[in-house]
Amino acid sequence: MTTKDILEETYNSLSSNKVRSGLTMLGIVIGIASVIAMTAIGAGAQTSIQSSIQSIGSNLVIVTSGAQRGPGMQISSGRGSAKTLTKADADAVATSVTNISAVAPEVSGRYQVTAKGTNTNTTVDGVTSTYPTVRNTEVDEGSFISDQNVSSVAKVAVIGPTTRDDLFGVGSEALGQTIRIKQINFKIIGVTKAKGGSGFSNPDDMVYIPISTAQQYFSGDQYVTSISVSAIDSASTAQVQQDITALLLDRHHLMSSSADFSTLNQADIIATASSVTSTFTMLLAAVAGISLVVGGIGIMNMMLTTVTERTREIGLRKAIGAKKKDISRQFLIEAIALTFIGGFIGIVLGWLVSFSVTKLGILQATVSLNSILLSFGVSTIIGIVFGYYPARRAASLNPIDALRFE
Repeated sequence: MTTKDILEETYNSLSSNKVRSGLTMLGIVIGIASVIAMTAIGAGAQTSIQSSIQSIGSNLVIVTSGAQRGPGMQISSGRGSAKTLTKADADAVATSVTNISAVAPEVSGRYQVTAKGTNTNTTVDGVTSTYPTVRNTEVDEGSFISDQNVSSVAKVAVIGPTTRDDLFGVGSEALGQTIRIKQINFKIIGVTKAKGGSGFSNPDDMVYIPISTAQQYFSGDQYVTSISVSAIDSASTAQVQQDITALLLDRHHLMSSSADFSTLNQADIIATASSVTSTFTMLLAAVAGISLVVGGIGIMNMMLTTVTERTREIGLRKAIGAKKKDISRQFLIEAIALTFIGGFIGIVLGWLVSFSVTKLGILQATVSLNSILLSFGVSTIIGIVFGYYPARRAASLNPIDALRFE
């Protein structure tokens, strides 16, 4: 049989019972679409998490109060639960550690903030004028906390756009307005640009005040919650982290095993988050891939049924000279055609699902070329694997017995 004959026969065979062929392909369509959509959503989640982490600052090293927990990445034993860092430590880091661009100590806590009959519970962060440089924060209206505000213990505040909307209404004018924190009035001097985020660490839902004001009226001492350090480039981050650790251990007269602070490298956070999201993406793709196996079994079942229905046809073909390889190739190509068409439809459907997720603003799903090529490859392999046995069975039929089949 020529290639043209085989393709024509495949088309006639599959189109003779369109409903059965369509239902058989459905498993492959759903499986491929699920794999495409799940990997796209997983890749989008990974990108979103990386962007969120990178938005908190560039080449960042964060020092927090509290003993480290475990080797490698260091995690504070509870931000604010221990008081071991001071602004003097931050000043020492700024003057003694090389390859850094800025240092920003912070005193952070959550408080009830009220204004004109409205209120919200949000993070109040005592900062210095270097905070915007370290944390990539931009002011949309007004100005940020200045050195003069810090030195004069001024009762001024810069708020995020979410906090502004909660207190004064969406898009309302907030400059010059007064907010109240712990029975103390603060005048708003600025509103930051929206960065996007959610949860307790949402940079848009923050109130910034001078660090000296936070220490005097809120914490009641000279300790700081954390020290954020920006390295000059990503290549210097690891060395800066080591230098900060050595400096603070020396200042606190401690051994590394008894450190009363923790350092966290932004690159380590991104690597860990990427590892976690990659694992979940693989898990989701594996679960979605189960439907591919089910679809393959459906194709095998259909092809076996087809072999039974066409037994006399197979016997007739063999009687007029068709070889085993011709019969085997015919049924194998039919199985591959089912999975190939189903795979193509599945890829289109998966892309549409990913596009819809992105368009609706749920998540920035990203369909990669590798996932598409992998899907085509998998669909073809399934056709070969699950079509081989029916094709071999058809080719092995005895022509005399096949012609007698009723």
